Amino acid sequence: MSLNEWSDSIVLAETGEEPTFSEDMTSLMAIVEDSEQGGRDMPDMVVNLAEVDYLNSSNIAQLLRLRKRLAAAGARLRVCSVGDQVWGVILVTGLDKLFEFHDDVATAIASLQLEA
Repeated sequence: MSLNEWSDSIVLAETGEEPTFSEDMTSLMAIVEDSEQGGRDMPDMVVNLAEVDYLNSSNIAQLLRLRKRLAAAGARLRVCSVGDQVWGVILVTGLDKLFEFHDDVATAIASLQLEA
C-alpha cells in the first residue's frame, strides 16, 4: 500500500488485494488512533480501490469501522476508483448509501477541498 499525506488534512491510501487490503486498513486505523491520542485534528481520508478486485466481509467491516471512527472525529472519508466486481458487492450490501464514491482520486480530493 501507499499511504500519502496529500496535504496536512488529507491522507490518500492506495489499497491492494488481500492480504494487503487488511494491512492497509490497519495502517489507516493507526493514523486514526495516533490522531486521537495525540490530540491532533483527524485527517480526511481517500481510499483508492483501483487495485482491489474483490471485497470480503472482513474488508467491508474494516471500511465500516474506519468510516465510523472518522465520522466520530468529524473527518470525512471518500472511496474512489471502484471496479465493476467491487461495485457489485457494494450495491448488494447497500454500502453505496453509506459511503461517498468518486470515479478517481482527483475527484475525491477535490470533493474534500470544496467542502472545506
